[in-house]
Amino acid sequence: MLFRLRLRTTTSKLIAVLTAVTLAIGPVVPAQAQGKGPPVLRDTESEQLLREYTRPILRAAGLEKQNIQIVIINDSSFNAFVADGRRIFVNYGALLQSETPNQIIGVLAHETGHLAGGHLAKMREQLAQAQTQMIIAMLLGVGAIAAGAGGRGGGNGLSSAGAAAISAPQTVIQRTLLSYQRQQEENADRAGVKFLNATGQSAKGMYETFRRFTDESLFASRGTDPYLQSHPMPVDRVSALQELARSSPYWDKKDDPALQLRHDMMRAKISGFMERQDTVYRRYPLTNTSMPARYARAITTYLHGDLRSAIAQIDSLIQAQPNNPYFYELRGQALLEGGRPAEAVAPLRRAVQMSGNSPLIEMLLGQALVASDNKALTDEAINMLRAAVGREPEAPLGYTQLAMAYGRKGDYAQADLASAQAAYLRGDTKTARDLASRAKTRFAIGTPGWVKADDIVSAKPMPGQKNN
Repeated sequence: MLFRLRLRTTTSKLIAVLTAVTLAIGPVVPAQAQGKGPPVLRDTESEQLLREYTRPILRAAGLEKQNIQIVIINDSSFNAFVADGRRIFVNYGALLQSETPNQIIGVLAHETGHLAGGHLAKMREQLAQAQTQMIIAMLLGVGAIAAGAGGRGGGNGLSSAGAAAISAPQTVIQRTLLSYQRQQEENADRAGVKFLNATGQSAKGMYETFRRFTDESLFASRGTDPYLQSHPMPVDRVSALQELARSSPYWDKKDDPALQLRHDMMRAKISGFMERQDTVYRRYPLTNTSMPARYARAITTYLHGDLRSAIAQIDSLIQAQPNNPYFYELRGQALLEGGRPAEAVAPLRRAVQMSGNSPLIEMLLGQALVASDNKALTDEAINMLRAAVGREPEAPLGYTQLAMAYGRKGDYAQADLASAQAAYLRGDTKTARDLASRAKTRFAIGTPGWVKADDIVSAKPMPGQKNN
């Protein structure tokens, strides 16, 4: 199931100053800067594959036990970045445009280099030092301006000197910070290649990605000041990376065909869900009978209202790969969203079982159980949804469906609490507090439900959350 969430913290806060706390493969220019958190895409199939991509790299970097998460951002551009030391953010555009597993693995290795190097913490130290320097420079400049204004004769010259004393250090400090970030990018490139070598993987994909960036930015970079760039100049960077990557004994190593197929299936799924139907058919024409092409066309068919044809296409996929849990998940999702929730229950049960009880798929099954309007299934839905949100506590969908299930059962205290938790996760603090306040009146004071509701009422709004 591919669906959208919003981060609880705003990326405008995380990357308000690009040189401050964000270390990316390329300059970050997202819509997030508008003050809202970037929509996040959740999908078990894609996330599982990305975890498998990163696990050996994190192990080589000594970060395997740090619970580093991969977060897919709803952005069609090719980019990835780290912003908080425990998550790697990757745009779905990077997944869609990476033709081989090795290409996106190279990107993830680079970002792991930032995490392993502690670059975020070090950059914050540089910023703190720069802020101190800036304050001193401004005080000295203001003092000079004040002296010029209070003096006679040459006052104007002294005032001008004071203004220069304020602006000149700012430029120097900016160049110093940018130089420091460029060095971090180079260090991350080297670390990424090191991790790939340690895991017996080729750095060719990483090189191919940065070479493409170089080709795309050659014209744009003409005439730019290399000292005012947050990343190394493209030609210099790719030249250094080429020399480093080609020295690896694994340069010519190819991706495993089975892994390539899974990668292609992920790209097809993203295309089917995220691209226009005509774009999907141009990318995967009817003459293409591969599994990824059939997957993409089945998804876009159901999304555009042709449920009968979509189910037939999905059934043919299941017949070809009867042990693929994500085909059953897709069948259940199509039936659920097509207004046939009772029929969605069986394939979603299979998907849950075959996926090892994926919490995201459990939430979808819980939604089907609730929507089937069968009161006999209410307790099952509640138990499943409670287990799912216990393992995926930041997914509003689980709490929303849990609230509906409790409402069906007449347990309005738990329904209000679950609704409050869903609102809080969506960033709507006011609604969350209102619902939690009502829930408190329904619970006995001091009970677990009352305590949880009180926590929401007293919680301070997180950056980007609505407080009125």
